Amino acid sequence: MIGFLRGVLTHKHPPSLLLDVGGVGYEVDAPMSTFYQLPDTGSEVMLHTHLVIREDAHVLFGFATESERTLFRALIRITGIGPRLGLAILSGLSPDEFQRCIQQGDVTALQRLPGIGKKTAERLIIEMRDRLPDTSSGEVVTEGSADPLREASEALIALGYKPQEAERLLHQVKEQAAGVEELIRLALKQAGGR
Repeated sequence: MIGFLRGVLTHKHPPSLLLDVGGVGYEVDAPMSTFYQLPDTGSEVMLHTHLVIREDAHVLFGFATESERTLFRALIRITGIGPRLGLAILSGLSPDEFQRCIQQGDVTALQRLPGIGKKTAERLIIEMRDRLPDTSSGEVVTEGSADPLREASEALIALGYKPQEAERLLHQVKEQAAGVEELIRLALKQAGGR
């Protein structure tokens, strides 16, 4: 997986941009929220990335903030929401605005986005309530500053546990663990009944 790219922005034509990283040109698709934050061509830029591998193509998506990428990853896990629709959602709403729509059940605001009908908006609200990422900060979380419980929960969810199950397991072992790795290990041990 390609986690981020840092290089010279050589071309931008929404939704695509071209980034020269050490002499290799990476084509990256990005939401308009990222385009608004890009400097002029010829400037150095760093993008958080997500690689989607399909049968016919490898597509790299880039985001100005970690919160945008986290929301994008949560969106594309929902049935019927592909990467293109995920970009459209992020282009129309900031992560904070999207979170507000989900928390308030604002179907109308979601329907204003291209490609989102009433049923899709309702499904987004229902499915995203439990897996809404914390988008309150646009900053990258650095080693040592993250919430260990949240980090462990995200790891368990990535392993296939439902958010509620991950929270239950971590709640049972949080007093016994000193760090993220130990939280995960103890939660997995608890899940296995050993």
